[in-house]
Amino acid sequence: ILTRMLEVAGVDKTTNVIEIGPGIGALTERLAREAKQVLAFEIDGRLLPVLDETLAPYDNVTVVHSDILDVDLEQVIGEHFDINEPLLVVANLPYYITTPIIMNLLESKLPIDGFAMMMQKEVAQRMTAEPNSKAYGSLTIAIQYFCEASIGFIVPKTVFNPAPNVDSAILVLKRRENPLVEVKDEAKFFALVKNSFVQRRKTLWNNLAKAYVGNSHTKESLAAALEAAGIDPSRRAETLTIEEFARLSDAL
Repeated sequence: ILTRMLEVAGVDKTTNVIEIGPGIGALTERLAREAKQVLAFEIDGRLLPVLDETLAPYDNVTVVHSDILDVDLEQVIGEHFDINEPLLVVANLPYYITTPIIMNLLESKLPIDGFAMMMQKEVAQRMTAEPNSKAYGSLTIAIQYFCEASIGFIVPKTVFNPAPNVDSAILVLKRRENPLVEVKDEAKFFALVKNSFVQRRKTLWNNLAKAYVGNSHTKESLAAALEAAGIDPSRRAETLTIEEFARLSDAL
């Protein structure tokens, strides 16, 4: 699994890697062999002696005892890596930790070229979903705005002992040179997307009227924005493409 994970991530001797949550170092050791430089962030101090022992033969790995979200990453990346070289983030963490970290790193505009992460299959499917599917939602749009997202392969729960309740997947994200759509105001674009999916079964009009009418808009100005964007207010959010959300965001 680790070999395939590094293959789909595109790790080779020209690649620098940030690993989040190395644990006892199984993946870290493989990265040390395959990558140029590895910087691993481990939050659990009890694992540091184990990592020190496992990684002792390698001079291209640095373990940082810290939460990656508490670190000045721009400074750390500048100190450890040549920013002109490819930089990937690799992680094998619970999805509820992984998702905020991915979003934080994507929004930070750091020079990260891609991600390869093992996560719950359902979450990977949400990040790679298409419009008009149950999995498609605000997380899909947030990820695909910044990245090309694909599932490298599925990891069945039976390969683990003890077996977890769900299958996992290796999610591969490749950072786009520019976001998928151009919007006037990124924060307002993401707020619109979030508001549109608040109640999935409701129409776009119901969700947006609740969020905007009486705050920044009247019913008339909301209706005018939808019309200007060419979007039928009786549609549901899951039917809109990212391009349609961008048009509506700019119209609002």
